[in-house]
Amino acid sequence: MPLIITIYSLISLIFGFTPPQSSLPGGLKFHGSEQAINQRTSYTIFGDNTKEFSDHFAIECSLSLYPTTEIGYILRIKNRESNRIFNLFYDGQGNNLVFKFNEEGKDNLIVAQMNKDELLNRQWFKMKILFDLKSDSISLAINDQLFSVGDQKLGSTYYPIILFGKSDHVIDVPSFAIKNLTVESTETYSFPLLENEGNLVHDIHGNPVGKVSNPDWLKNYAYHWKHQVSFKSQAIAGSGFNPKKKEIYYYNRDSIHLYNVRSGETKIEVFRQKCPVELILGTNFIDTARNKLYTYEVYYDTPYDGPTVASLDLDTFEWTVESYEQLPTQLHHHGSYINKTTSEYTLFGGFGNMKYSKSFFSFDLTKREWAKPEDFTGDFLSPRYFSSLGYQQENNSLYIFGGMGNESGEQAVGRKYYYDLYQVALGTNQVTKLWEIPWENDNVVPVRGMVLSNDSTLFTLLYPEHFSQSKLKLYRFSLKDGTYKILGDSIPIISDKITTNANLYFDAGLNNLYAVVQEFEDDISSELKVYSLAFPAITSAELSDFPMDKSDTKLWQILLLCASAIGIGYLLLKKKKPVENYTAEQISIEATPRTEKTSRENSIYLFGNFTVRDRKNRDITYMFSAQLKQVFCLILQYSSTEDGITSQHLSNLIWPDRPADKVKNSRGVTINNLRKTLSELDGIELIHEKGHYKIIFHQEAYCDYMRCLEIASSHEMDVVRDEFAEIVSRGKFLYLADDYLFDEFKEEAEAKLEPVLLVELENSFVTGAFQTTIDLAKAIFNIDPLNEVALAYEIKAMLKLKAHEEAKIKYRAFAIEYKKVTGNEYSRTFTSLSN
Repeated sequence: MPLIITIYSLISLIFGFTPPQSSLPGGLKFHGSEQAINQRTSYTIFGDNTKEFSDHFAIECSLSLYPTTEIGYILRIKNRESNRIFNLFYDGQGNNLVFKFNEEGKDNLIVAQMNKDELLNRQWFKMKILFDLKSDSISLAINDQLFSVGDQKLGSTYYPIILFGKSDHVIDVPSFAIKNLTVESTETYSFPLLENEGNLVHDIHGNPVGKVSNPDWLKNYAYHWKHQVSFKSQAIAGSGFNPKKKEIYYYNRDSIHLYNVRSGETKIEVFRQKCPVELILGTNFIDTARNKLYTYEVYYDTPYDGPTVASLDLDTFEWTVESYEQLPTQLHHHGSYINKTTSEYTLFGGFGNMKYSKSFFSFDLTKREWAKPEDFTGDFLSPRYFSSLGYQQENNSLYIFGGMGNESGEQAVGRKYYYDLYQVALGTNQVTKLWEIPWENDNVVPVRGMVLSNDSTLFTLLYPEHFSQSKLKLYRFSLKDGTYKILGDSIPIISDKITTNANLYFDAGLNNLYAVVQEFEDDISSELKVYSLAFPAITSAELSDFPMDKSDTKLWQILLLCASAIGIGYLLLKKKKPVENYTAEQISIEATPRTEKTSRENSIYLFGNFTVRDRKNRDITYMFSAQLKQVFCLILQYSSTEDGITSQHLSNLIWPDRPADKVKNSRGVTINNLRKTLSELDGIELIHEKGHYKIIFHQEAYCDYMRCLEIASSHEMDVVRDEFAEIVSRGKFLYLADDYLFDEFKEEAEAKLEPVLLVELENSFVTGAFQTTIDLAKAIFNIDPLNEVALAYEIKAMLKLKAHEEAKIKYRAFAIEYKKVTGNEYSRTFTSLSN
């Protein structure tokens, strides 16, 4: 008996321990009445299972409201043992936000009126509903305000079915989101909502528990930059962000566009009197204390005696002249920051008149004049432009990161890219070089804006400005030693003009990063694009690490091994097999996947995520814009034919609505950009002969798709079957490429592969290559998710590898998917498949 108790204790200890939950952003957004009925989100916390609660139970979560729809039902609570249904109704149409807790079809029980501005300017606030079965009362807590109702005759035991969003006939749903969901009674059920795909919701231990339809997983918002809005101006324009009003401005001399990042509303104000400053670069800053936008030009190349600084009152939209001063030189791409305490706006560095600058200039908002601060002491800070600046009020310090220039400041000497960080103590003007890191990738420059999240980390956007079609990527650097990570995906930018610029902003209330990209077409007209990313941003590995983290720590692996050993010992002691209890919510847990070989240089991968690596084995996928990817894949698709794709056919597919003269120019520019990008690889050639485009791979280059076709048509499959399985198990062909232009290419590839996969599936099993069988089955499921042959062979291969539990779970997952797609129960039994 003591031994049994010890084993139970150890099992409780090990299985009670879960890997620490990260601070990754999570949550589930609900599509409401802004969408068609069949596209609205519905979430059942416990799926088809019903829990039994005694004494009490509480539903708690963080709630976020969206202005898209302002009325509807947030959740309903049914009771399996009675016909009583309670619901929570939200109404955001008036001056206050109103939450009504009702007994459905009978009576309103609680009315909670909340301050509209307070809640809508916060990304998240707490909501809790408590059913006290002992006192027959129900309590509703919203943002720490408590409301209660008694005498509800709830009974001593409750069997709740808890549904968020659309439910049965209740289709009026507001647009909202939840995260950190818990249901607490004598046992606590926690749901971090850290999924990024799928219709199953997992508890904190990674077990599938609930079901959701039409989910919008918020974790994706922390990786994928979301395009919010675009504006165009035919005149020179500038842009800025007002964190106090949560507005992005895009203005020229005649008018200003305002975009509210919280509500999504846009409006335009036409000035009664045009901006008095003649705009050259549209440089500007926002003074939130005075609620003014200041536009300024530091230098004019031609004689000019007009105003150089003017302020725009953001309440009245009236301009006021502030200064006529000019600085000694033009300063393209200077860094800048505003000190609200001293009412000074300071800029650093820049490029103009064939020189790089290392000077600081400050504009005093009170005195309305420019001044050059006293000399700075300490470490040498070389002349540069394209630097990123950030100010930290806690230590009254300025941080300067990166850029390019040289020690002499003379453009003729040539330029050097800097990957260093300086701290400038503004009280003493002491400059301290914190670090300089080696850089082995393509040279990049930062945008002007820097976000300092705390005393240890900085964020900025970096991009190779020397490419015409480039990509902005978000980097997180340590202030201590310069170690960094790349977060999120990328943002396209066309950087042909020196006036093109980008900026990074952070809204602490909404917990969002905003990238504002302004692309100039001809030094006068420009387009402004606004993108958002949830904060904290995450890496590609973090995007898909829940519920199954494929990079578990050694500690967790050791604990699992210990658990297995103890479990075996326990089974030997008990001498009986545990009862199998699989639920419809369980998901597929595959046998250990094949370890993918390191990606090679001069390679292009089309299975899984589209990936390109250059001759130095660097990932240059970011260089392929959406259009370059379209053109490349179309040419590659037709390269398997004798001639390739005609210029006319390519133009009709990519630019179907453009006039012929403009199409020719666009095609020429795009083909040149594609050739330039492909020149980063050895052994790949884009040729144009007799009006046809074609891509040729030589021995030095590798394309997984071309190699796959080569293997499939060979007669040596027994030798290269493992290589074939490795290629196709990398992922679905052109995964995440949702453009309709790729549909035919996908269909052709899958039509060629599926019969080969089915033959090799059987051959691999017959020859005892069971892991290869599993890999090939996965590839078949990417083409046909309901392929029963693949299911049978995968289950049999798992059983051969002693992965009995995984095989059963795979069967259940297939049966669930089968019913969801066909509406019918899957008729074949596990035993019949395994035999």
